[in-house]
Amino acid sequence: MVKQELEQQRAPRRRRSKMEKEKTETKEKQKTEKNLDQTTTQSSPKEESSSAKEMTGEVSKDKKPKKEEAIARGLNMPISKKHAMYICSFIKGKPIDLAISNLELVKKLKKAVPFKGEIPHRKGMMSGRYPVKASTYFIALLKSLRGNSLTNGLDLEKTRVVTASATWASRPTKRGGMRFKRTNVILIAKEITPQNELKEAKK
Repeated sequence: MVKQELEQQRAPRRRRSKMEKEKTETKEKQKTEKNLDQTTTQSSPKEESSSAKEMTGEVSKDKKPKKEEAIARGLNMPISKKHAMYICSFIKGKPIDLAISNLELVKKLKKAVPFKGEIPHRKGMMSGRYPVKASTYFIALLKSLRGNSLTNGLDLEKTRVVTASATWASRPTKRGGMRFKRTNVILIAKEITPQNELKEAKK
C-alpha cells in the first residue's frame, strides 16, 4: 500500500518535468527561427532586386554578351552549285541590305550576276546570267542572316558578308542514274572596323 501511494505522488512530478522540457524546446526553436528571419532581412537591396528580376523573368539587356559574327546556313538547297558559287562571289564584301536589293533586281532580270565562260555579254560586264531560282533562296538566307546579326547585337550599317561558300550536299538519285541538285551554303557576317580592314589588307 505504501509503494502505491509513493508512485501516485511521483507521477504528477514526472508529468511536470516533461511539460517543462517541451516548453524549453519550443522556446529554443522560436529563437532560432527569429535569428534566421533577421539574417534574411539584413540582405542587401541589390540582391533583393536581382532576385525579384529573376522571379519576374526580367533580364537586363546589358548583361548579354555581344557576339562578333552572325552565321546563316542553308542545307540541302535545291539549286545549282555553280550558280550558288557565282552568287557567293557576287555577295561577298557587301552589306546585307545591299545584297538583298541586288538579288531582287536579279529576280526582275534588271541586273546580271557575273559568270565565267562562253556566256553572252551583259550591260556593265563581260558575261553574266540571271539565276532567278538561286537568288530567291539566297534572299531568304540573307534575311535570316540579318535577323541573326540583330539578335547578336551587330550594327547593320557596319556589317558585311565576310564569307560566303557553297558546297555539294548529299544528292539523291533520279531514274536513269542522274542526281538531283543539292547545295549547302554558309554565310557569315561581321562588323568591319578600321582595325579589321587593316588585318584583311595584310592578309
